[in-house]
Amino acid sequence: MRSSGLLLLNFLFFFFSPILTAKGAFVGTYGINYGRIADNIPSPDKVVLLLKQAKIRNVRIYDADHTVLQAFSGTGLDLVVGLPNGFLKEMSSNADHALTWVKDNVQSFLPNTRIRGIAIGNEVLGGGDSELSGALLGAAKNVYNALKKMNLEGTVQITTAHSQAVFADSYPPSSCVFKENVVQYMKPLLDFFDQIGSPFCLNAYPFLAYTYNPTQIDINYALFKPTEGIYDAKTNLRYDNMLDAQIDAAYMALEDAGFKEMEVMITETGWASKGDSDEPAATPENARTYNYNLRKRLAKKKGTPLRPKTVLKAYIFALFNENSKPGKSSETHFGLFKPDGTISYDIGFNSLKSDSSSKAASCYVASLLISISVFLLMI
Repeated sequence: MRSSGLLLLNFLFFFFSPILTAKGAFVGTYGINYGRIADNIPSPDKVVLLLKQAKIRNVRIYDADHTVLQAFSGTGLDLVVGLPNGFLKEMSSNADHALTWVKDNVQSFLPNTRIRGIAIGNEVLGGGDSELSGALLGAAKNVYNALKKMNLEGTVQITTAHSQAVFADSYPPSSCVFKENVVQYMKPLLDFFDQIGSPFCLNAYPFLAYTYNPTQIDINYALFKPTEGIYDAKTNLRYDNMLDAQIDAAYMALEDAGFKEMEVMITETGWASKGDSDEPAATPENARTYNYNLRKRLAKKKGTPLRPKTVLKAYIFALFNENSKPGKSSETHFGLFKPDGTISYDIGFNSLKSDSSSKAASCYVASLLISISVFLLMI
């Protein structure tokens, strides 16, 4: 009967251990950015509870903070970690440093922490820093090669997120191409991402487009509300919301560059609930409308007018209001949740609840399993 006890222990270990799925996994269509530029947000373990209550499984962070990675251990949540822009030049010039970074911040936490991707920098191209732009591809290749050495390239996907500053023009969508000063960096990067099966990641903000052009853009078009929309004569397509148009503009730029089959994924989109005097659209009502309608849009699991069969996936920006972010007031008010875990506005999520009852239940189950195992081993 000792062998029976050992078999039970092995079964329990296998049953409750996390299982990694295929490369680039994105469960469903809805994810969220967990930014932490704040001094008053909940601890990572409470954030995990909040995400589980909201049933949000896909999560992006902007670094590889070990307290966060440890808090996500054993949770079943899928995490994309970030390699900050400040590391790119070092990672590009030194493959050994890239190998060490991947060992320390990815391999050592797998498989319990389900790290599904590494975002190499954020909004690098189009930012005006030629040295940083030149280092992006080398950093991506060195990090990918480090993953290959550890046999993790099939589990952890390499990406980088672009702002719309990489485009020369995006209206109408069919006119979109990459800027001339971006192409020299973008095309080799796209070649590499095409080889390894990575998507084109875009940070798209109808909020910003409307804020910069309030007299030329119908706010209903930006908020997914009923509107005449726009008609693109070249493609004979009509758009009833700005986000779809922004995504299809990216598809057109990719097609022009020779990458018609590459998927576009939204890595940031959101709407500020408060802003400066020159940001009058930053209100709780508009933020609620955009995020509520976006959530409904993603739940339909459909594509865009140009790519109707490619289901849209998006990470919402952001989980919390971040009071330490620099810049305009809107930068600190993109959160679906306030620092205390209560909702900023109602789009169907609940405020953070106490986990005392769930912890008690978990402890009881664990104690019971241990008791049964010990009993069987003693027989």
